[in-house]
Amino acid sequence: MERLLMKELASTSVSPAGGSGGGCISQGAGYLTDNYGHVFVKQNKKSGAATMFMGELEGLKALEGTGCIRVPKPIKVFPMPDGGAAIIVEHVHIKPLSPTCEAEAGTNLARLHLHNRELKEKAESSGDGNSLRYVAEFGFSTTTCCGYIPQDNTWTDDWVTFFTQRRLELQVNLAVKKYHDQELLHQWTAMKPKIPSFFKGIVVQPSLLHGDLWGGNIGQTAKGEPIVFDPAVFYGHDEYDLGISSMFGGFGKSFFDAYHKLIPRTEGFDVRQELYKLFHYLNHYNHFGSRYAIFKVYHTPLAHFICSYRGSCMKILKNLAR
Repeated sequence: MERLLMKELASTSVSPAGGSGGGCISQGAGYLTDNYGHVFVKQNKKSGAATMFMGELEGLKALEGTGCIRVPKPIKVFPMPDGGAAIIVEHVHIKPLSPTCEAEAGTNLARLHLHNRELKEKAESSGDGNSLRYVAEFGFSTTTCCGYIPQDNTWTDDWVTFFTQRRLELQVNLAVKKYHDQELLHQWTAMKPKIPSFFKGIVVQPSLLHGDLWGGNIGQTAKGEPIVFDPAVFYGHDEYDLGISSMFGGFGKSFFDAYHKLIPRTEGFDVRQELYKLFHYLNHYNHFGSRYAIFKVYHTPLAHFICSYRGSCMKILKNLAR
C-alpha cells in the first residue's frame, strides 16, 4: 500500500501510522505522508467500490463546502490493483462526543439543514433567482451509497415521490428479490398509499443531508469540535437525518434539543420519523439479513442495543398502514 500511495499522492515518503480500522463494509488504516500529512485510507474489494467511494468523496466535499459541519478533508479515490477501490481522506483522531460537544453537534446539523434554504433566501432577496448555488430539487449530482447499496439520486421536484420511489421502494424490491419476502411486499403494498398523508400540512424544502448519521458516524476531534464522516449524502427532507440518529443510541437529549431550537418539530414529526427509520431498517435487512443484531451503544452508559432488522420493518409497516 505504501508504494501505491506514493504513486497516487505523488509523495516521496509514506509510512504506516495510526493502526487499522473500519467497519462491517470496508477496512482502513492510517499513513503518514510528506505532502498530505496524516491520511486515512479506506479500501473495499467489491465491484461497486469505486462508485461507493466516489459518492463518499463528493458527499464529503459538499458537506465541507457549506462550512456548517466538520468532516475529514476528502482527498482522492483510486482503483486497487487486485480489484475494488480505495478512498483517501484526512486522518482525524476522533473520540466520543462529550455532553457539551453533543449540543454543538445538534446545532451544526441544524445549520447544515438550513444552509440550502438560506441560499434560496439570499438569491431571492438579491434578485438572483437563478443562483447556481441553491439546489431546488431532491437528489444529488452523483450516486451515493448507504452502506454498499447504491442510492438512486435522480433529481426529483417532489419529496414524497422521491422518497417513496427512490428510497423505500428500491429497498423493498431489493429485499423481495434477495429474500423472496412476499409478506414484506404485501405489507408495503398496504402501507404505500398512505405515505402522502404523512406530509399533509407541511412544505418540504431540499436540505443537504449526511444521510447515514447514526452514532458510529459522528464524534469529536482532539480540539473538541463535532465531526461527521462516512456520509450517504443527498438533498432531502431535514427530518430524514434524525431517523437513524434515534435508532441505535449515541445521541442524547442535548443533541435533539439544540437541533430543534433552530428547526422546531412540525405536525406529524413522530409518524414521519417511523417512515425514515423504515428506510434504514430495510437497508440493514438488505445488507445483513433478517437476524437479531447486537449493537454497542455509542457514547452512553448502556452496553448494547438489540434489534431485528426484518422484524422492525414489519412492525413499522403494519403500524403505519393502520
